[in-house]
This record gives sequence, structure tokens and C-alpha cells, in this order.
Amino acid sequence: MGLDCRSVVDVGANRGQFSLVARHCFPEAMIVAFEPLSGPAGCYRRVFGGDSRVSLHQHALGSQQAVTTMHVSCRDDSSSLLPMTPRQRNIFPETGESGTTVVSVGRLVDSIRASELKPPAMLKLDVQGYELEALRGCEELLDSFSYVYAEGSFVELYEGQVLADDLIAWLRRRAYRLSGVYGVVYDDRGRAVQADMLFRKAVLDSGGTD
Repeated sequence: MGLDCRSVVDVGANRGQFSLVARHCFPEAMIVAFEPLSGPAGCYRRVFGGDSRVSLHQHALGSQQAVTTMHVSCRDDSSSLLPMTPRQRNIFPETGESGTTVVSVGRLVDSIRASELKPPAMLKLDVQGYELEALRGCEELLDSFSYVYAEGSFVELYEGQVLADDLIAWLRRRAYRLSGVYGVVYDDRGRAVQADMLFRKAVLDSGGTD
């Protein structure tokens, strides 16, 4: 990707998969992670327990503070604040719901100040269809990020989720431009299901926001 980040906010950190990649790519970066489920959060703390530049908040991000239900998947990295659709279970049968649990939701500004986000900063979101609500929970600090790296779905896998084109449009209105698509997942008929999308603040690309 050719990026240089000094701050990474990892929303939907799970066991630390993305944070490990970020640490490898950006050895000196501060990483602030959010993971509401206690099992993955415990694993994350064990993985990064000796890294003083990493912190973990055990709650989800959304547009307002709340306590709500998390739908827990048999594969916990597919858990979501939204119920699964039959399409999710058909395409990814190993991700069926195993139960529910209660989690806390907060806004990004309640956990970190803009002054703590040393530029350039990246906001990463992988929250299984809840990306737009999570982004709304980050909006007060959104201008602090040079990059947004978010999972986007092309079909409805979780009930009421935002789809990739709506996510692109929301970020475009805030001067972020789609600059790369990675890790596209296809169904058994060869149709694109979801992918990771990299957005850059428009001034990084063209010096303007046309």
C-alpha cells in the first residue's frame, strides 16, 4: 500500500490479526484497539502484553453510548451487533450464530483525544456490517485520519447493514476517496461478496476535494 502511519485505531480488533500486521508495517506506531468480546480481547492482551505502544478498549464503537446485544458467531471474528441473514449462513456455514451476549458501545472520542492521534493516522474497521454506525461513532475525530481501511459488503450478510456503495458515498462526502480494494471474497458462483477497501483523505491524492 505504500503507507506510513504513526497511529492506528483498530476497530473490531478480534485477536489482534490486523494489529500484528500494523505493528510489522509500522514498528513505531501507537495502536489503539477496540474489541467487545471477552475471549478475543483476552487473547489480544496476551499477544500485545509486552508492547507499551498498544492499548485495548473492551467495547464496540457506535454513534452513541449504549449497552446492547452482540450476536456471537461460531467463528468469533464473524460476530456482529447485527443479526446474520440466511445469505451469511449459506455462504459461510461455519459462522452460524452460537449465542448472544451483552456488550458496551461507545464513541471514539470517549476513549481517545485528537491530540493523541499522531499523523499520519489510520482508522481500520472490521465490524461485520456495522461499519457505518462505527464510523458515525468516530466522526468527531474523523479529520484526524489520513486513511480509513474498512471491510465492505456487496450483498446483505447482516440484517440492516450498510453496503459497500453506501459506505463509499458516506466517506466521499467527507473527502475520502477509494484508492484500493483488497482480499475480495467470492461466493461459489463467482460473485463478489465482500472486500477490504482503503480510503485516503482527498488532499493526499490530489491536493483538493473536487
